[in-house]
Amino acid sequence: MDGTVLVADDDRTIRTVLTQALTRAGVKVHATSSLTTLMRWVSEGKGDAVITDVMMPDGNGLEMLPKIKQDRPDLPVIVISAQNTIMTAIQATEAEAFDYLPKPFDLPDLMKRTAKALDLRGQAVPSAEDVAPQDSPEELPLIGRTQVMQTLYRLVARMMNADLPVLITGESGTGKSLIAQALHDFSDRRSQPFVTVTNADLVDLEGPARVLAQAKGGTVLIEDIADLTEEIQGRIVRMMDAPGDQPPKFIAIAQNSAQSLIENNLVRQDLFYRLDGAVLAVPPLRARVDDIPLLAEHFLARAERDGAARRSLSESARELLRVYSWPGNVRQLENTLRRLTLMGGSDEISRREVEGILGNQPETREILRGGDSEKLGESVARHLRRYFDLHGGMLPPDGLYSRIIKEVEIPLIEIALDATGGNQAKCADLLGINRNTLRKKITELDIRVTRRRKLM
Repeated sequence: MDGTVLVADDDRTIRTVLTQALTRAGVKVHATSSLTTLMRWVSEGKGDAVITDVMMPDGNGLEMLPKIKQDRPDLPVIVISAQNTIMTAIQATEAEAFDYLPKPFDLPDLMKRTAKALDLRGQAVPSAEDVAPQDSPEELPLIGRTQVMQTLYRLVARMMNADLPVLITGESGTGKSLIAQALHDFSDRRSQPFVTVTNADLVDLEGPARVLAQAKGGTVLIEDIADLTEEIQGRIVRMMDAPGDQPPKFIAIAQNSAQSLIENNLVRQDLFYRLDGAVLAVPPLRARVDDIPLLAEHFLARAERDGAARRSLSESARELLRVYSWPGNVRQLENTLRRLTLMGGSDEISRREVEGILGNQPETREILRGGDSEKLGESVARHLRRYFDLHGGMLPPDGLYSRIIKEVEIPLIEIALDATGGNQAKCADLLGINRNTLRKKITELDIRVTRRRKLM
């Protein structure tokens, strides 16, 4: 790697890590905590690539992208952000960032993306077009920092303005309809109608014509594609083949995987092959357990805005939410948190309150049955078996080893830090690892360290 990279982030640790890593890779680095300084460097013609955070003390990094594109159309910008919502990915794509990564990011991955950006020096990047409307991110509960969700966000952002049908698959309660709405609301078709189609809308021969007339070049969402009769599926095929003068974007939703739709003859082959140009598989909540605390805080804050009492989760309550299997996915989690806010009581939600809501369900009874005498290895084995069983005949998403190690690593380091009062030297000795290794883990895993006196 060679060239010069401009780094803008208000976190000194991130600036130091990126500066050291890029310098070792042979790159010159200018780092700053100010967007004003970054924009001055850009206007002076400095830098061959930019890495910038979104939320900075003196502005928003995404809002600077149009200005950078105007002044330096050949300057690639990589956006990094701790705002792990689909809105950030969409806005970064709409502003035509070269790439987008959530925090905490994987350093080797960021280095590869930076190398790719530097390799494309001198090649003009297309100018940013009409930026999507600034919807309120808290009203869109598509939140997640896990790899599976970030991959999904990037796919959604790429598919928004692609003239391809989209098939969205996933279990009930995972947010498929929200993704379909986002594909429309932040696309070039957002000023046109968003039409939802069910069996009843296509039951007669004139149904497809009415749907197309209503859509007027907007978006047609076909719900529960596998539940439609073969005759109506045939009408959809003909509607897609002859969409008229204002062809809409077709989006279909299914609770079955794309593979099972065709293997089990749930969808006609001619319809399936028209819809599988872009498949967005929405992961179940049990495949993204690290997002559960984020989602829980979101739903608690939403309930408070709606007039409920302000409540927060105790550590034991949060852990029970993490290990529960959530067969109803995000929708079930939302309903559970809503009930917890209405129960009143103290400001902090206890584990017992969560058990009171979930405790009569088989998934929770198995968790509670573990007992205090169960060894750690036995507990891990039991949870892993349950995790595999919940996927039925399918394998879990790739990357299971790193996800499991991370789930053990985070509470281990957090509890050790708490036990040593936030003293990283003592914590490193307690864990038996190098102090630099501990610091690296704290940064990579986004662990908050609080110093205080702690007598052990």
